Amino acid sequence: MQSSNGRPSGSGAGAEGSAEHRTSRGQARAVVSGDMRYDDPWYDALASGWGEPTGAAVPAAEPARPAGEARAAAAADVYLEVQRSAAFQEVRRRYRRFVVPGVFLFLAWYVTYVVTATAAPALMARPVAGAVNVAMVAGLGQFLTTFLLAWAYARHARLRRDRAALDLRWDTQELTRSVQGGAS
Repeated sequence: MQSSNGRPSGSGAGAEGSAEHRTSRGQARAVVSGDMRYDDPWYDALASGWGEPTGAAVPAAEPARPAGEARAAAAADVYLEVQRSAAFQEVRRRYRRFVVPGVFLFLAWYVTYVVTATAAPALMARPVAGAVNVAMVAGLGQFLTTFLLAWAYARHARLRRDRAALDLRWDTQELTRSVQGGAS
């Protein structure tokens, strides 16, 4: 069997596995001008031309079905409408209001720790209690602030964003169902 770029595949394992294995999972395959090509939306190496010899012909994509294309365009319009809505913008604003300062403060704390450890080793070697020095306390503080930031993020998401995001998801599903013509 040949891979999608026309070269023989290796042992048949991995991304270039057998066609029978791929079709048993429900993925479609198409034969274009004698070469086998997988209709995988995540496999864009052929579209980008990466790995192809210079001047090699890239197989043309199958034309889209007109009825399915209209439904997909209508569904895309639903998602664009939701993205432009005030509710979605509010969820994104709440997300950014927490994440941007949190990341900035954590990175500033981390850079301060690294620069202090490099530039002032005598300060970092100063004993705090017994064999424990300032560097050890600050290093453990890094772990503590990591867990604290993760907890604060989860709490913020639960209290300030999750309900609004769930409402948006519900509205999006309802709009998509109405555009596609019934329950799906």
